[in-house]
Amino acid sequence: MDIKNIIKNLHPLEIKVLLNYSSKDELTSEKLQKELDYKEGHANQAFSWLAGKELLKETKRVPHTYYEITEMGKALSETGTVEERMVSYLKDNGAKLMPEVAAGLGLEQKDVGSAFGPLVKEGVLKMNAEKKVEYTGAALPERITVTSDLLKKACGAENGLLNKDDLSAAEVETMNGLAKKRGATDAPFKMIERETVYFQLEACAAEVAEELKKAGITGNEIGEITPKMLASGEWKNGTFRGYNIAIPPARIIPGRTNPYVQFLESVKDKLTSLGFQEFDGPLVETEFWNGDALFMPQFHAARDIHDVYRLKNPTHAKSIEEPYLSNVKAVHENGGNTGSRGWNYCFDNEFTRRLILRSQGTVLSAHQLHKAEIPGKYFGIARCFRYDKVDATHLSDFYQTEGIIAGNDVTLRDLLGMLEMFAVEIAGATEVKYVPGYFPFTEPSIEVHIKHPVLGWFELGGSGIFRPEVTKAMGIDCPVLAWGIGIDRMALMALGLNDLRQLFCEDIEQVRLRKAKF
Repeated sequence: MDIKNIIKNLHPLEIKVLLNYSSKDELTSEKLQKELDYKEGHANQAFSWLAGKELLKETKRVPHTYYEITEMGKALSETGTVEERMVSYLKDNGAKLMPEVAAGLGLEQKDVGSAFGPLVKEGVLKMNAEKKVEYTGAALPERITVTSDLLKKACGAENGLLNKDDLSAAEVETMNGLAKKRGATDAPFKMIERETVYFQLEACAAEVAEELKKAGITGNEIGEITPKMLASGEWKNGTFRGYNIAIPPARIIPGRTNPYVQFLESVKDKLTSLGFQEFDGPLVETEFWNGDALFMPQFHAARDIHDVYRLKNPTHAKSIEEPYLSNVKAVHENGGNTGSRGWNYCFDNEFTRRLILRSQGTVLSAHQLHKAEIPGKYFGIARCFRYDKVDATHLSDFYQTEGIIAGNDVTLRDLLGMLEMFAVEIAGATEVKYVPGYFPFTEPSIEVHIKHPVLGWFELGGSGIFRPEVTKAMGIDCPVLAWGIGIDRMALMALGLNDLRQLFCEDIEQVRLRKAKF
């Protein structure tokens, strides 16, 4: 054993233990707190360090049970138990109906009823012929007097704790009906089970203690100079602990916003600075708003159970708002007042009420149409759910940013400008291209693609001009630009990532290293 090296690495908490005790002493945390004036945490730390240096060993563990008085118990110690109060009240006021007893004591009738049953069995109370409760004159049961004594004893004890070992057999039996381990807010006592761990110094600790004495190390060496020491000059008469200046300082990790959250906030800031108003909506939607209101036929492939998540309970909404249900139904069946021929099928009023998890952010735009001002600009960041194979560019739980611009003068050129802003200024893409697309609710329809340095070209999102079948059913008779952009995919570019799953990484070190550019 390299004693000199051990001494060099001893903390004052360990030194005092080694100098004050021998291998014949039985050590506990309570003993060190009492004799060395340690706090409980200091005592446990000293034991842990000494055991790590093989200078101390654990010898045994002794379980203990304590009962801690609760706020309810403290209140009962002042007012008396319900049983005591009932008996006292009936002694003074004679026989009373149960509601009268509860009112007279200021208690709930259920509490009075709970106390009444046992007292009847024990012959203290009875119900007379008039259905009134009366006192029989019998003495209070031992359990009630013991309960009262326990409450008073706990209120006078240190920290409100009673040791099971210090209680009589009658007190323990009574306490079993008063104490709870968990959820003790409605019980007079909380049961706490602890262990006293006993330690003993190893024989080799004596050699270390001798070397400490020879070196004049007491454990009282100054480890930190305080303003008080400087003012009094006390530090001049003390000895100082040795320090290893080669030890690196403690790592300081400042808190900051999660990079992905910061990215989402930056998108909101950019859009609101351009005059957009934010909208939002529920995660659970009806088939009506998720698809029907967007002129998506009820037999569309995307309605398949494998593409959306349906709710098990409840399965359907109670109703759909009018006149929008009637308007949309007419558009689907024959085009309504839009000049369209519709989809030429019988619209299913039961299907349209089916509840699902929102599968696309455009549902927010559908909700906003009948409330939109003309001209007006709106956006939302929507969490969506869609059955999909998870890979580097697809998740089954993802975010989209949705938006609409309504006005008599808006054109496709305005839409392309918005898409370019998303691709270049928000995602940070350097290569962008537009591809013709198809969506049931827009015409023309455009997809915007960006090039990732590792993943290559991928779709950022879809857009277009809402069809009259969508807008007129909601009372809008002007062009409405609409887009749905995969904001998770924009974050890939903006944060320099190669996999969508990295956005929700559980490795905190990777998250700390990730830097947002906003």
